[in-house]
Amino acid sequence: MELDVLIPAYNEAGYIGRTVSALRTLPEVNQIIVIDDGSTDGTAIEAGRAGAKVIRMAGNRGKGEAVLFGARFACAPYLALIDADLGDSAAEIRRLVGPIREGKAAMTIARFPPQRRRGGIGLVKRLATWSIRRCTGLLMQEPLSGQRILRRELLALLRFPPRGFGLEVALTMDLLNQGYPVLEVSTQMSHRYRGKNPGSWLHRVRQGLAVLRELWLRRDTFGRGEIG
Repeated sequence: MELDVLIPAYNEAGYIGRTVSALRTLPEVNQIIVIDDGSTDGTAIEAGRAGAKVIRMAGNRGKGEAVLFGARFACAPYLALIDADLGDSAAEIRRLVGPIREGKAAMTIARFPPQRRRGGIGLVKRLATWSIRRCTGLLMQEPLSGQRILRRELLALLRFPPRGFGLEVALTMDLLNQGYPVLEVSTQMSHRYRGKNPGSWLHRVRQGLAVLRELWLRRDTFGRGEIG
């Protein structure tokens, strides 16, 4: 099973190199494509030195557009979507391969271990969980997880081009509502701790607005899922 890895990255110097290096240890990985989404630091240089193919966006366009742009350069039959800040734990993506290889899922999603400390209060995660369940019937533990494996052609099934951080919710809703099985898989992945500084809160606000946008665009599916 051959994978091309897509990593959207914005100002991830200090993390992206270790993430790329960890992924290069996996035999399933064909190439690693880092989409530099208008970074102003050394993200592109660090990623290239670690062995990734680097594609630069013209300005900061957001995660959704970066992933779809990077997918144009992929050639392997399967894609792995990875966040840039996983570091050494990025190698845990291998756990997502088995269920797809065995035909148990069309898309697998990484489930993270319980966090010892929380950066926020979980509002965006609860919103995403509720939205997906209300529109598809699936109750997810990690609705916002950016770590996924799927067949490359499934990206074309997105009903609307997702903006920013709405990519994950959009993918889950659209694939489920078109009959493709989605499965969460436990991993030992870890993100960097974002904390409660103004920049982190702004990130969560943008994420929440992106989820609401994807829900609104798919309002015709609202009510398909049963809420107990």
